[in-house]
Amino acid sequence: MAMALIFLLLITMLAVGASHHALLQQRMAGSLRNAQQARMSAETALRGVEYKIWSLARQPGVHLHCQEDSFSSDDACIIFRPLSSAYAAQGKVTKFQTSAGWISNIGESYTGPTRKGYTSNAGQPTAIIARNPMYIVEDLGSERPPGAGALHESGNTGPNNGNTGQPDIHVYRITARGTGGNPNVVSVVQSTFDAPASR
Repeated sequence: MAMALIFLLLITMLAVGASHHALLQQRMAGSLRNAQQARMSAETALRGVEYKIWSLARQPGVHLHCQEDSFSSDDACIIFRPLSSAYAAQGKVTKFQTSAGWISNIGESYTGPTRKGYTSNAGQPTAIIARNPMYIVEDLGSERPPGAGALHESGNTGPNNGNTGQPDIHVYRITARGTGGNPNVVSVVQSTFDAPASR
């Protein structure tokens, strides 16, 4: 009888240890999945904004509404001025790019090409993220270096083919923040993108 109780106690201890190990593995897998969702969410916003900038550049007279020292209300664009208050230690650009947690009052929400967002999906409930990704755009200015002189565009887009001598190519820095299914898991990604700045 005593021997059976000892064996029962050993088996119970093994079962409890195995369940703790399985629970730990499940938590690790969940954390990894949340991190991947956050990264994909932020990358989705980044690529969407790049496409938006490129699409606007192809439409004459349509452009981003970048503003001095504040974000435009429709495309979250600000003109890069490193000495302005937006770039100070507690400035909006600095906070958006460096804060560890989620920031909801800076930038523009990215809800995808269909404008439905990513926080609800009856067909795929496991793909739902806690918040729609957010982004900001910085207009870093013209790509053409100062004092470039008579340099001009060549090939199909150059003056020999009926186009302007030098298109105004602007460089933009896009920063996007995304979450996974857990709102405490945040990923921040950034890209530098250039496109003709139509006026």
